[in-house]
Amino acid sequence: MPRHLAHLALVVADYDEAIAFYTHKLNFVLVEDTVLSPTKRWVRVAPSAGDGCCLLLAKADGDEQQTRIGNQTGGRVFLFLNTDDFWRDYTLYQQNGVRFVREPVEEPYGTVAVFADLYGNLWDLIQPK
Repeated sequence: MPRHLAHLALVVADYDEAIAFYTHKLNFVLVEDTVLSPTKRWVRVAPSAGDGCCLLLAKADGDEQQTRIGNQTGGRVFLFLNTDDFWRDYTLYQQNGVRFVREPVEEPYGTVAVFADLYGNLWDLIQPK
């Protein structure tokens, strides 16, 4: 059986505010929102519909996890979002209020800019060459 990454857990402060950011600001698709208990949900979002990898929005549980919100990688870029039209998505994200922390540049591998999600995690928006 072929293997692939199915989900990446992203620690968030609140399910609904995270869903709103990813679906309204980044135009992701809400793949699943299943209530597991009064305090826990299984929430998956993805850049587009299909069988690709999803973000599992995992609400922080306890003080240790709270400290990881917005800084899961010690300040490094955490996630890499490939696009087929950099300028379309860059312009849309700016219009939606997404904060870019590094302006677009042309690199040998493609056009790239760095943005922060609602908690401060860093993302590369990339159109590969």
